[in-house]
Amino acid sequence: MTAAQFIAPLVGITERQAHNTITLFDEGATVPFIARYRKEMTGQLDEVQINAIKEQYQKFQEVEKRREAILKSIQEQGKLTPELQKKLENTYVLQTLEDIYLPYKPKRKTRATMAIEKGLEPLAQLIFAGKEANPERKAEQFLNDQVSNVEEALQGARDIMAEWISENTDARNKVRYAFERTAYVSSKVKKNKQEEGAKYRDYFDFSEPLNKIPSHRLLAIRRGEEEGILSVDISPDEDMAIEFLDRLFVKGLPACKDQQELTVSDAYKRLLKPSIETEFSNSSKEKADRYAIQVFAENLRQLLLASPLGQKRVLAIDPGYRTGCKVVCLDSQGNLIADTVIYPFDKAMEAEAAIKNLAQRHQIDAIAIGNGTAGRETEDFIKNILPRLGKENISVFAVSEQGASIYSASEVARDEFPDKDVTVRGAVSIGRRLMDPLAELVKIDPKSIGVGQYQHDVNQGMLKTALDTVVESCVNSVGVNLNTASKHLLQYVSGLGASLAKNIVEYRAQNGDFKSRQQLMKVPRLGGKAFEQAAGFLRIDNAANPLDNSAVHPESYQVVEKMAKDLGTTVAELMKKPELRRQINLQQYVSATTGLLTLQDIMKELEKPSRDPRAPISAFEFDSRVRKPEDLHEGMVLPGIVTNITAFGAFVDIGVKQDGLVHVSQMANRFIKDPNEVVKLQQHVTVKVVEVDLNRKRIALSMKL
Repeated sequence: MTAAQFIAPLVGITERQAHNTITLFDEGATVPFIARYRKEMTGQLDEVQINAIKEQYQKFQEVEKRREAILKSIQEQGKLTPELQKKLENTYVLQTLEDIYLPYKPKRKTRATMAIEKGLEPLAQLIFAGKEANPERKAEQFLNDQVSNVEEALQGARDIMAEWISENTDARNKVRYAFERTAYVSSKVKKNKQEEGAKYRDYFDFSEPLNKIPSHRLLAIRRGEEEGILSVDISPDEDMAIEFLDRLFVKGLPACKDQQELTVSDAYKRLLKPSIETEFSNSSKEKADRYAIQVFAENLRQLLLASPLGQKRVLAIDPGYRTGCKVVCLDSQGNLIADTVIYPFDKAMEAEAAIKNLAQRHQIDAIAIGNGTAGRETEDFIKNILPRLGKENISVFAVSEQGASIYSASEVARDEFPDKDVTVRGAVSIGRRLMDPLAELVKIDPKSIGVGQYQHDVNQGMLKTALDTVVESCVNSVGVNLNTASKHLLQYVSGLGASLAKNIVEYRAQNGDFKSRQQLMKVPRLGGKAFEQAAGFLRIDNAANPLDNSAVHPESYQVVEKMAKDLGTTVAELMKKPELRRQINLQQYVSATTGLLTLQDIMKELEKPSRDPRAPISAFEFDSRVRKPEDLHEGMVLPGIVTNITAFGAFVDIGVKQDGLVHVSQMANRFIKDPNEVVKLQQHVTVKVVEVDLNRKRIALSMKL
C-alpha cells in the first residue's frame, strides 16, 4: 500500500489529492504555500485538510520505520517465515504491528522464561491444547532438581500459558474491546493528602466511564496523580473480559479446563489488564491532550488575528499605583521615541502636563492602557483630561497585559532595548499589541499568553507543533511587511525559519529597505526554494512593481503583465480600475502551469491588493458602576470582553480584576456543544451576573438575557 492509498480514506479525499500533496511535502513545500498557491494540484484542499495529510503521512512513515526494525529483529532471530513476513508487510496500524511482534520481542527474565528454562514448556503445551486427561500425573514426569513437586510444575506450566495468552493478538483485542465498552476511570485521594490536595476535592472518590469523561476532567485527575494527591485506576468489567478469554482458551478435556481457567484469570489480572490499562491510559491522555491543544490552538488563532489599530502613532501606558505609570510613545512603525513615568493618583497636574506634552509633540493618534492593576483608574484619568488637551479625537483602548511581563524580561526585549528597564519594555509591548497583535505576540511563548486549558499538562511536543502551525497559518494569512517585520515575525513566514529571518533583518540593516521581492535572492543562504515558498507572503510598500505589495506570487507576474498588455494598460492601472478587470476572460490565460483556480485568486488579489483579513478595531468601555467583585450583585447586566474559551465555557472580563465564567449551559437558549459556536476571543458581549462567591473568588455569568 502506498502512502496516498493509506491516507486518502482517512482524510476523506481522493488518492490523487493525497499523492500530489505528499509530493509537494517531499519537495519541501509548506502548508500555507500549498493551500494558497497549489490549488490545482491538491484539488483546492484547505489548510486543515493539508495539515491532516501531513499528520497521517508522518504516522505512515513511523509505521514503515517500525516495520523495518521489527522485520530485522525477527530475521536476526532466525524466526521470520514467509507467512509472518507477509502478515507484517500488510499491517499499517502501529498497535497491530506491536501485537504481532510481541511473541518475538526480546524479553527480560519473566516467570514464563524461568519455567521454560526448567523444562516445563512441553507440559504447558499439553495442557494448553486440552489434551491431557490427568495433568497432575503428567506433571510428575517433569520433576527435577529445579522442580521439586507437582504443584510447582503446574504453576510453571500456567506461567508459560499465561504469557502465551497475554501475547495472543485475539486475546489482546478482546480485552481492548472490554475496555472500550465498559472501562471506568476512578480516582481516590491518597492517605493523609486531603488537606494538601484540597483543590482536587471533587476527585477524592470519583468514577466516570472512560469513553465519556471530558478532556478537562481527565487532565485534572492526571494532574492530581502527577502531584501525588490522587491514585488513578482504569478498569473494565472484569467478568466480561475473563469470559471473553475463557471462550478463546478454555477447551479440551475437563481436567485441563481447571488449569486453563486458573491460567486465564492470572493472565488477565497479572499481564493483560495492566498492559491494556497502560494502552488506554496513554490513548485517553493523548485524546484529552489533543482536545485541550485544539481548544488552545483555536484561542491562540483568534487572539493572533485580533483586530489591529494599524500604523498609527501610539502613546502606551503600563499602569501602576506606588511605582507610577510607565508611559511610552511609539511612531507608526512601533519604534520607541519617548518614555517617562507619571503619577496620576498623587501628582495629577504634573501627569496631565506630561501627557499633554507627549501627545502634542509626537502627534499621538491613540492611547493604549494595560488592563492590569490600576488600569481602570488610569483609563478614567486619561479620558477625563483629553477634553482639556484639545485631543477629544484620540481613541483610548484597554489592552490585555497577558504575556507583556514575559516579553519585557525576555532575551528578545533585552536585545531590542538593552538600556531600558522591564517596565518600559512592558509599556512598549502594550502599545505594539494595540497596533498589531500578531506582530507583537509572536515574540512571546504562546503558553504564556493565558488563553489555554491545562497547557502545562499536555504533551509538550504535540503542543509546540500545534501552536507553531497556528502561528505560521496566521502570519501567512495576514502577510508580512518585509521592510518593518522583526526577525521573530519573519521566522514564521513560509519557507524561512529563524536563521533566514535573521539573515533578512541583517541584510536590511546593511543595505536599507528592500525595493523588490527579487532582491530577497541576494540575502545570504536564501535560495530558490525558500524564495518560492516565502515570496508570496511578503509585502513591500511602494515597490516599483505594485504586485510586490500583493499576495500574487512572483511565478504569476507574467500572467498579470500579459493581461495588462492585452488591454493596452499597465499593471498598476489594471489594479486600480475594476472596469479594466471586468474585460478579462480568464479562460484565455489558462495554461499548463496556471489553472483557473489560481487565476481566480489573482483577480481577487488585484481587486484588493494586500488586504488584511482581520476585522477593524473597535473601542470598548466597562460599566462605570463596577470596579471590584464587591460592587457586583445578582441580576446586573454588564458589558464584557471574552478573555478565554475552554471546553466548559468562556471567561469574560467585566472590569472587576477577576474574570467571570459563562458556563456552556448559560450561553444560549439551546444546546451548545462547543463554546466557539457562540463566542470568539476578544468579542464584546453583554452578560448577566448569576452568582458572586467572594470567598471562593468565583463569578458566575450568563449570556441568556
